[in-house]
Amino acid sequence: MNTRDQTIHAKQALLPGGWHGDVRLDVSGEALISIETGAKPQAGDVRIDLAVPGLCNLHSHAFQRAMAGLAERRGPGSDSFWSWREEMYRFALTMDPDDVEAVAAQLYVEMLEAGFTRVGEFHYLHHDKDGAPYANLAEMAERIASASRASGIAMTLLPVLYARGGFGGQTANDGQRRFLNSPERFQKLWQASTEVIARLPGGEIGVAPHSLRSVKPDELRLAIEIAGERPIHIHIAEQVREVEDCIAWSGRRPVEWLLANASVDERWCLIHATHMTHAETLGVAASGAVAGLCPLTEANLGDGVFNAEPFVAAGGRIGIGSDSNIEISAASELKMLEYSQRLSLRRRNVMASAAGQSTGRSLFDAALSGGHQALGSGPAGLRVGGVADIVALGRSSSALSALSPDRVLDAWIFAPGAVSVDRVWARGALLVENGRHHARDAIAARFDRTMERLLG
Repeated sequence: MNTRDQTIHAKQALLPGGWHGDVRLDVSGEALISIETGAKPQAGDVRIDLAVPGLCNLHSHAFQRAMAGLAERRGPGSDSFWSWREEMYRFALTMDPDDVEAVAAQLYVEMLEAGFTRVGEFHYLHHDKDGAPYANLAEMAERIASASRASGIAMTLLPVLYARGGFGGQTANDGQRRFLNSPERFQKLWQASTEVIARLPGGEIGVAPHSLRSVKPDELRLAIEIAGERPIHIHIAEQVREVEDCIAWSGRRPVEWLLANASVDERWCLIHATHMTHAETLGVAASGAVAGLCPLTEANLGDGVFNAEPFVAAGGRIGIGSDSNIEISAASELKMLEYSQRLSLRRRNVMASAAGQSTGRSLFDAALSGGHQALGSGPAGLRVGGVADIVALGRSSSALSALSPDRVLDAWIFAPGAVSVDRVWARGALLVENGRHHARDAIAARFDRTMERLLG
């Protein structure tokens, strides 16, 4: 069922001005055309308990969903991000376009069931297994877009310029061959990708220079020029070795170098930014850029802990993503963000914005605003004229009915099972009911066949 043109009555709904009771949300097509508060439900209304806006997943590598859980065996040496990366390269070399489409569709179903209604796909698996471009340069972008269409999730596609193997223009290794483009070929690929996105409902496009180690300064400038006013995403300062290598190349740390050599502003999303000095933290906060945090992946890879407290205190903007897609859960990403701060600082409720403020609400509000900014998807929240991305949260016990809405958010994030995603409307279409995507069975069956072949 994906009915549009309906009215949803929520006992409580989180609107841009805060929580309101007895809210009627009138949906026509993809948009919210009216919102009435303090209103009794009427015959024909879809009745739900608590409504919140859908969240943006601002950083995903869809193909990596296929290797979730497969890199958890210790190697002969000390395992790290860099040893995991070699495993990822090997796995990426096994997948054809059909595989990528099947895996991405499964991933996007899981994202919708988790309360994400838009994904930022940081897309760098461009070419054939031998590194040669497909006859259709945007073949893989077509497959990613097809998965978006099949699942119903909105997408901001971020074609990745990946030109080098290390700082200072080092030659890429063979495991990176499917990612690589010259600046000239990337311009053609990006243009072809814009044509793909133009045909995708809800589609947006940006640009992603992969990292400072993967582009030379002139190539970074080209990516910024291509982007214009569109989103610009970049991996940065994820690992200590990356910081050390950047200093060896330039005499500056990655974030320090970027702030000095690029006009970092609201268009930018700095993915991870894990290892920043206090001065860098304040500089990124002042720039208006979003810090794209992927707490579950950062924990899984042993990256480190983002210094969120001083960043947010300085006005810094944050959003969340699922990156390597080891686990798909908006609530768990938010929980891990808070818990990483607690472990680092040995305090509780670090991300709450003020005394008496709900930690869950503070996390949710920040991720909502920062995610929409990073993905160029317009104003965040449930508002008249806005996109009808609505998540209905359900409580597992009638004992929870006495909780205030902020406490329900706290329970969703910090007490798994007490509150869960019940229904999801994305761009006005009801895609998830009783926690299950309407196309889950067919998409999961294709995914299972794909994984049997890949792992067989």
